Amino acid sequence: MKIVNFAEQKSLVNQYLTELRDVNVQKDRLRFRRNLERIGQIMAYELSKDLRYRDVEIETPLAKTHCPVIDDKVVLATIFRAGVPYHAGFLSYFDYAENAFVSAYRKYKEKENFDVCIEYLASPSLEGKTLVLCDPMLATGASMELSYRALLTKGEPAHVHVCSVIASQIAVDYIANHFPADKTTIWVGAIDAEINAHSYIVPGLGDAGDLAYGEKE
Repeated sequence: MKIVNFAEQKSLVNQYLTELRDVNVQKDRLRFRRNLERIGQIMAYELSKDLRYRDVEIETPLAKTHCPVIDDKVVLATIFRAGVPYHAGFLSYFDYAENAFVSAYRKYKEKENFDVCIEYLASPSLEGKTLVLCDPMLATGASMELSYRALLTKGEPAHVHVCSVIASQIAVDYIANHFPADKTTIWVGAIDAEINAHSYIVPGLGDAGDLAYGEKE
């Protein structure tokens, strides 16, 4: 399974991720959402290098010529709610892509004990297509896997790109063990070593949904 960790590269992702983590900068919700979007744009560009292309003939004002265009049928899938601005970054580059949306949330039974529940799914057919599954925070991997299983009811994708801004090492290992290794790529801005008792990534950045849209009751 291919894993691309932008923290190991010289990339603007690191600049935007630094601002996302910083408690002083992240108070600005507009900038927080914009930084999620920017990272989505950069990842979309890098991911595009792994796709298949075909030549098409076009006509310019001066002559006919051949140009490469993406041959894969891309579906961008996002887990609500923090995933929305991150998704927008991918969509601004893959502007002809189809889109899928999944609602996955933690249903707490006790303070530190919860189940992940799927309540909503809207997706085109995924059969033979390239699925780009986006969620900014990959803490345990459970929400990502359940969302993937729900999406599989819409068909078997040819390849899956799992994209997150920050992942824990535990979650990366979980995805490696629960997704098909021969047709999955993980893209992540950084991999943090730990999760705490509440299953939040440490050092992480906090609750991405609350930071993007305000605290929920």
